[in-house]
Amino acid sequence: MRLLPAILAALWAVPVLAQGVLVAPHAVFVDPRSRSGWVQLHNPGAEPAEVSIGAIFGYPVTDSLGVLQLRTVDQPDSTVPSAAGWLQIFPRRVVVPGQSRQMIRLLVLPPAGTRDGEYWARLVVSAKAGQIPVASNDTTGNIAVGLSLEVRTIIPLIYRKGQATTAVALSNLRATVDSDSVVVRVRLTRSGSAAFLGSVRGSVLDASGKQVASFSEPISVYYDIDPRFSLPRHGLRPGPYRLVVEAISERDDIAPENILPAAPARDTLTIQLR
Repeated sequence: MRLLPAILAALWAVPVLAQGVLVAPHAVFVDPRSRSGWVQLHNPGAEPAEVSIGAIFGYPVTDSLGVLQLRTVDQPDSTVPSAAGWLQIFPRRVVVPGQSRQMIRLLVLPPAGTRDGEYWARLVVSAKAGQIPVASNDTTGNIAVGLSLEVRTIIPLIYRKGQATTAVALSNLRATVDSDSVVVRVRLTRSGSAAFLGSVRGSVLDASGKQVASFSEPISVYYDIDPRFSLPRHGLRPGPYRLVVEAISERDDIAPENILPAAPARDTLTIQLR
């Protein structure tokens, strides 16, 4: 197994000349009727980009600090719901000209007798585009040195067959208060035959019940996780507050028809600001 950072946004701080290919949508959902899907690649730069697309099995986990990471399994066995080996990608390699788009077709071919349920894969889109200039010891001006950049984008692919259900429960809610923020941790336990796709929302309420601080983050619970959330305490006076955290099956980045319904889950905690 390997652990990869779940968020690769830091790579987008590179100049436009060396930026990667944009991938849409954020997640691909496939059903047994069509057994197909697609992703679109957009090269916003001026230079052509060499792109390769592959599939792996992986799911989000949290480390001891509550940071989300992607755990990947190189050779998934029959004990995990992997669809990575069923996936055919057309084309797997392509050169996307600058300021252009390219459609990638996906075909899922599960083996005969596959049981009803939900199966997962991760699409890995690797793009090579441009160079980042680096310092050189050459003083003649005849040598230009650059570092080739490869940007990887990883998005989920979910294959659902038959009836799929999901639910989530919250437990072990706790909070740590420091000089400038309130750090919230909560355990999310998933049940049912499918991943829970939704959002975690937190509210800090004062003695009168008025909301004085809040956060909202998208979340995907494939297996149990214990994520970390943070909200600023700027403007909050010392005293007792009530922290309310809930998980709901709503997300802004995924179409509602692709999100399985689940009952909201909620937990509360009294915190003391000093």
